[in-house]
Order: sequence, then C-alpha cells, then structure tokens
Amino acid sequence: MDEVRVVVAHSERTTLRVGDMFLKVDADQARIDVEAEAMALAPVPTPAVLWRKPHVLAVAALPGTALGRLGEPSPASSAAWARAGAVIRTLHEAPLPARTGRSVDDWAAELESECGLLLARGMLPADLVDRNRRVAEAALRPWEPAFIHGDLQITHVFVDGDDEVTGIIDWSEAARGDALFDLATLTIGHEERLGDVLAGYGTDVDPDVIRGWWSLRALTAYRWLTEHGFDPAAPGCELEVLRAAM
Repeated sequence: MDEVRVVVAHSERTTLRVGDMFLKVDADQARIDVEAEAMALAPVPTPAVLWRKPHVLAVAALPGTALGRLGEPSPASSAAWARAGAVIRTLHEAPLPARTGRSVDDWAAELESECGLLLARGMLPADLVDRNRRVAEAALRPWEPAFIHGDLQITHVFVDGDDEVTGIIDWSEAARGDALFDLATLTIGHEERLGDVLAGYGTDVDPDVIRGWWSLRALTAYRWLTEHGFDPAAPGCELEVLRAAM
C-alpha cells in the first residue's frame, strides 16, 4: 500500500503525496483554478493533471530531481541550470495569461507595510531592514509584463541530467508580471548560479534588479514564513539572503 506523505502543510494549502500522485488541497478555490489553467497554457513541461474537484487538484509526479534545495549545494550541473534558464525564457515569451499579477505600486505598498511590521515587532534589526529596503528599490521600476510562474523556487524545477527540464511544478501564483522576479526567485539562496541561468536565458539582465528582488522577496516573505511555521533563519533562507545584501 502506498503511504501518504505530507509534502507541505499550513493554514492555506496542504500538499500530499500518494505514490506517484500529488494531491493539492487549497482553501482558496481560485488558486486551484489558476494552477490548472496555467499548466494548460504554459509552453513548458508541467505535471499532468489527473483530476480536479472543489478545493483539490491531483497531479502526476515528475521524473527527474529538483535543481536543488535551499541551504544545500545544488547537485545539478551548470549546463542543467543554463537549460532551466532557456526553458524559463520560453515561458516568459509566451502569450500572456488572463490573470494580472501585482503591480509596481502593489509591491511598493507591501514592502513598506512589511518593513514596518518587521520593525514594530522586533523581528529583524533596523539596520538590516533599512539596508535591504534600499537594495529592494532597484526592483521597483516599470517592467514589460511577461507570463511568469510567480513562485519559481529551486525545488519547483525538475531536471534529468544536463540537458532536459522534465517539468515545473506549483503554478498557483502564475500571472502577468516581471520576468526578473522569476529569475530572482529561482536563484535566491543560490546566487552563485545566476550566471548559469542567465547564460541559458540569453538576454541582457540587470543584476542590480535581481539583487533588488532577492531583498524585496526576503523582506516581504519573512513575517509570513515565521507565522506559518517555517524558519526564515534556516541555512540559505531569507535571513541569510538579507545579511548578504550589499
């Protein structure tokens, strides 16, 4: 009998693995709908949708392994990271999805709010917040909307060897947005791999904008992670990213 394994669980979403199937149980039906529709539209490898019912999405497991994990050296080669960059470029050049993501103004407002809460609750030192807030400003500029994954963590990209991306998982945040946000999310905690990703991506990218997104993402996620049972101070995670900002 296949055992049931909890992959991730918090008050908004729980993901279970049963054999070669993942069950995503989400409090927000809209996220389930967005995920299924994005996978149908994306011109890149995605898990097969097995079935969908209210608040539950069942998808097949992907072959291969994730590019890596936060806090650990990535076992994937430079060629595999570059191939991931090329696949992401294909996504970003695809026709736009209907869902509109957060605007520059939305991000600026969230940054201001989260920094205020981090300071008011004493969750991070003031100098660390202030320094990263200045770095984050580089990401807050006009951008041409692209089809973005929206949560392109290193564990969401699966590869097999050096030359094949077997799939990208977890599409509930897919929308129109800044392509560089995806690139920053993929490389956060593995900044040494940015050059490989950009070599595969194949266009000029301002590294200061990527660094801005690293700081912005870490600042805006820190409180949520803490309050939902995650540890942003774990190796390779948000606190380390914030301390590394120059």
